[in-house]
Amino acid sequence: MSLVRVVKLRVPTAAAKPGPSIGQALGPLGINMAQFCKDFNEKSEGLFERDTPVTVHLNALSDRTYTFDIRSPPTSWLIRRAVGMDNGPTSPNARTRPVGFITPEAVFEIAKIKHKDENRWHLSLEGVAKSVIGTARSMGVQVRSGAATADKE
Repeated sequence: MSLVRVVKLRVPTAAAKPGPSIGQALGPLGINMAQFCKDFNEKSEGLFERDTPVTVHLNALSDRTYTFDIRSPPTSWLIRRAVGMDNGPTSPNARTRPVGFITPEAVFEIAKIKHKDENRWHLSLEGVAKSVIGTARSMGVQVRSGAATADKE
């Protein structure tokens, strides 16, 4: 029983269904899609809100079994939800015309969620928060003290 491949998937929490996106990743490995969806839905229920996209790292083994780890939602998704955006910026001048504003408190809450991931245990919370700020900046969202989360200019 050796590791064949590590597969990275983006799956909605507690709502995984056998379909093309999962099938194309798991089919060539001989892993039963329906069983993975059942196992994933059981393990992910209660972690986040239903249908929250999370990253799954699946380790496919040579005997067609698997193990998987559930990571936190993407930072960009958490920022969009905090700001109340449906999509990212439509224009490249996000610095001169920001698409939204986020408070430092919301950045800190997102950083706490991201800090729980296995691959970030060694980073300081401040470092993760700076990473969240960088992602927000690249999305056209500015960090502003006292800003309403849905405030737009």
